[in-house]
Amino acid sequence: MIKKVGIIGAGTMGSGIAQVAATADCKVKLFDLNQDALERAKAALEKILSRLIEKGRIDEKEKNRIQQNIRYVNSLKELSDSDLTIEAIVENLDIKKKVFQELEGYVNTKCIIASNTSSLSIASIASSLNEPKRCVGIHFFNPAPLMKLVEVIPAIQTSYETLEMTIDTIASWNKTVAVAKDTPGFIVNRVARPFYGEALRMYDEGIADFAIIDHAMKSVGGFRMGPFELMDFIGNDVNYTVTETVFKAFYFDPRYKPSFTQKRFSEAGYLGRKAGIGYYEYDDNGKKVEDTTKDTNAFAKSSSRDSRPKGEQSDKADEKAIFDRILVMLINEAADALFLNIASAEDIDNAMTKGVNYPKGLLAWADEKGIDWCVNKMDALYDEYREDRYRCSSLLRKMNKEKNTFF
Repeated sequence: MIKKVGIIGAGTMGSGIAQVAATADCKVKLFDLNQDALERAKAALEKILSRLIEKGRIDEKEKNRIQQNIRYVNSLKELSDSDLTIEAIVENLDIKKKVFQELEGYVNTKCIIASNTSSLSIASIASSLNEPKRCVGIHFFNPAPLMKLVEVIPAIQTSYETLEMTIDTIASWNKTVAVAKDTPGFIVNRVARPFYGEALRMYDEGIADFAIIDHAMKSVGGFRMGPFELMDFIGNDVNYTVTETVFKAFYFDPRYKPSFTQKRFSEAGYLGRKAGIGYYEYDDNGKKVEDTTKDTNAFAKSSSRDSRPKGEQSDKADEKAIFDRILVMLINEAADALFLNIASAEDIDNAMTKGVNYPKGLLAWADEKGIDWCVNKMDALYDEYREDRYRCSSLLRKMNKEKNTFF
């Protein structure tokens, strides 16, 4: 089993992965060129572990063991004895390739070289190596120590041995592994797009404001956070960039079309919690200021702006209808991911429950609601809008005809 691990990048994600590996008793070297970043990572780990002691999760001996398992280095050469390296730096393909090329010159021929990218092509990253068979995607979710899911993504060049060793290693770190095909967004960042996109679409249509949509998803659906709360938590700049990347990567499929609302919020600097303002306002501690949303701007306040027919200006905010629309779009996306062999049904549901804390797996939810319900809801949306965005998955249609279920 792999015991020597190198982590590239001492940001939040890299530091979190280092903590996970060190807790699993791996000898970890955390690399960053920026010495200040290394110092911040070290201080952050001290704070996190001290808090765990206060909560009774670990004792002082365990804290010391974890800390002693991590070395902080500012030379890539220091990772030369690693059996696994995981890159967690900026989402820029050219920069990642350059780092991988340099790293390959230092590590041994059996060292697995992995990327924590959330959406970039693993095949493209692997192509930068002389031995691309050693490359694989290992995508942790933030915060890495708390989130159970890790997506493992083999490129077309990845060897079977590399994949199996990676799966066994990550599983030994007390993580749930979901194996995904090397396609844009992998599992979670692909399947989850409608959670944000359809919420934004309903807001743009004037069906409901941010708070009502969020409340619908939490009260009716049991989600921990509504889509606008979650976008504020992630950061509107980050979430918009992922949406735009997936949209382009899927050759501008309308299912992944970004929203001008989110683009404008990002451009305005309304990034969410980290900026103190997003779809909601936040105090200095990052706590949402209740009953404050930023959807009542000058344009929206102008009474002359609502040009809808009078019959359509009644109370459109039916919370069950809001929830049903977002849910069926999520189910449709999950079914299509299965149809296109992105991952197994079990891995897709595990990814959504353990990667983004959905209250239920989407395919299990489809079985519960009924496949016919899913097909009818999608067809109703398509009949209303006549947009390819609302096309029903071929798999759902076939399953409905054959009266099958996912599980």
